[in-house]
Amino acid sequence: MKKVLAFLTDLSQNNNREWFADNKPTFEDAKEEFELFVANTITAVGKWDKDVLTLSPKDCIYRIYRDVRFSKDKTPYKISFSALINPNGRKAKGAINYLHIQPNASFIAGGMYLPESTNLKAIRQEIDYNLADFEKILHQKEFKSNFGTLSQEWKLKTLPKGYTADNPAIEYLKLKGIVATKNYLDAKVLAANFSTEVAKAFKILQPLNTFLDSAITGEK
Repeated sequence: MKKVLAFLTDLSQNNNREWFADNKPTFEDAKEEFELFVANTITAVGKWDKDVLTLSPKDCIYRIYRDVRFSKDKTPYKISFSALINPNGRKAKGAINYLHIQPNASFIAGGMYLPESTNLKAIRQEIDYNLADFEKILHQKEFKSNFGTLSQEWKLKTLPKGYTADNPAIEYLKLKGIVATKNYLDAKVLAANFSTEVAKAFKILQPLNTFLDSAITGEK
């Protein structure tokens, strides 16, 4: 991923269309390297989730071009490469496996980011009804060592409607997004076995994703 990190470092300092056009061949080289990495990760994930094996990297990878129509930030390009490595790729619905590569800020994430109100209500109900099962996932040794705990970034300051402060699950129920993340240093991103490492981490996330999907679909 050397070409990827080098290109993104330069792009972050030259985020304009003129520079990008002049360096389009360098972008294409970095993009090709990232596509190969995603292909290898799909293969590794496919050892335990056969449904992803029908995907191509292009099914998973997000475009580098930003939609600036409604943003105060008018820089035209993302300074990261990212992908969803799930059945259906970027079109996946429900809980996801997200890969984000950015110099000094790479990470993977799983779970559901700010689900719509109907889905969030179903997830809260499932956590409330099955707190022991939910905490069993979060307290698994491998989960804790890789992801620590759920992100607290998106959380209500007040009680969610229909729940009281003495509910044993209340801190989880306040969450507006059920997300677990793992950060990676550039040295790890550059390691030859990084795609295998990412696939292993996604496998650790799978019980959380299954719990969340089951809450929404009602299928166990």
